[in-house]
Amino acid sequence: MLEKIIIANRGEIALRILRGCKELGIKTVAVHSIVDRDLKHVLLADESVCIGPAPSVKSYLNIPAIISAAEITGAVAIHPGYGFLSENADFAEQVERSGFIFIGPKAETIRLMGNKVSAINAMKKAGLPCVPGSNSLLTDDMEKNHDFANRIGYPVIIKASSGGGGRGMRVVHSAKTLDHSINMTKAEAKVAFNNDMVYIEKYLENPRHIEIQVLADGQGKAIYLAERDCSMQRRHQKVVEEAPAPGITNEMRRAIGERCSKACVEIGYRGAGTFEFLYENGEFYFIEMNTRIQVEHPVTEMISSVDLIKEQLRIAAGLPLSIKQQEVKIHGHALECRINAEDPNTFLPSPGKITRFHAPGGFGVRWESHLYAGYTVPSYYDSIIGKLITYGENRDVAIARMKNALTELIIDGIKSNIKLQQKIMNDENFQHGGTNIHYLEKKLNLWHK
Repeated sequence: MLEKIIIANRGEIALRILRGCKELGIKTVAVHSIVDRDLKHVLLADESVCIGPAPSVKSYLNIPAIISAAEITGAVAIHPGYGFLSENADFAEQVERSGFIFIGPKAETIRLMGNKVSAINAMKKAGLPCVPGSNSLLTDDMEKNHDFANRIGYPVIIKASSGGGGRGMRVVHSAKTLDHSINMTKAEAKVAFNNDMVYIEKYLENPRHIEIQVLADGQGKAIYLAERDCSMQRRHQKVVEEAPAPGITNEMRRAIGERCSKACVEIGYRGAGTFEFLYENGEFYFIEMNTRIQVEHPVTEMISSVDLIKEQLRIAAGLPLSIKQQEVKIHGHALECRINAEDPNTFLPSPGKITRFHAPGGFGVRWESHLYAGYTVPSYYDSIIGKLITYGENRDVAIARMKNALTELIIDGIKSNIKLQQKIMNDENFQHGGTNIHYLEKKLNLWHK
């Protein structure tokens, strides 16, 4: 097993990684910005190293500082968590070249799957169904671009090849606005990702967002751990996630899951990963792969009893998967509500000091968060401050427990989206299951009128 690792992240995921390390007897080094010196995982880690000022670019995105921290503390590996440098192929490459283990896929795999066009082509080759599209990057030849769109059929969507997090996308409903939409998306992609390459796909009108969790040892073995439904979204950002997805049968799960496992083996995948699909009219369409641990990984852990963080650590140490596909048993249902430091009506960030805090509890309730009374939520980072997860023997029980847990959760001193999550849990259509990715946006317009 790994002796000591750097946790190159912050907040709830950093604390989650630290807990996994403690269970495996791995020593931890928390790297942090100046403003994050009072984070819970920093206080609990065996060692801590300040790597720079508050802005991410000077701390959590500072590759030399993170690698230097590994060198001076004698760490052997670096866990990137999610966000920040977790899907940065250059970072993974520099970590390995510096003699450390990157707890994640190889750099070439991250590059392959990080470019949406190359990822789609690789998955097509591996036998995964994909959304009809250009299958190549768009050029400045607008006549050719119009030919692509006409062949696919409107509406279409223009996407940044290096996009992510819901950014770098624009829906086009007619040929009149295609040229302008391509140019605008390219400009936005250049600013957001320093890469203005875009491609075109068919725009599915009312799909659900369903993803498959996989684990692969990088040595020819891979398994899938069922699926998650992440359709409850605002501006392409997930708000509620659940597992398994309502309406997906064991046969459907097995068919798409086996394809994902096969794809992992074919590309030499190593670690935890997620295949994301749009699902419409009984068909799955691959859109991208996340080559890291996901925010919503706890719902999969709850229904499979597999600790994904510990599996990541085992794989990085060169050990085989602790579970075989035939041993994977799916049981019950789990929900996750993302708790954000934001105004529930305007969605503006709400940093500040936590004056009073109480975590929910009870049977089937899991609270993942770095919050404590007196902690100050900084204004420099993502607004997620916690994840509330509930488990039940069926979906109705999981929802009932989530309602109770949201009522018990107290976060005073700042604004949060707890009330929004309560509205979602009480929504009749959500309770029936199977809502599409546009449902919450439309509902928000009604709730805020």
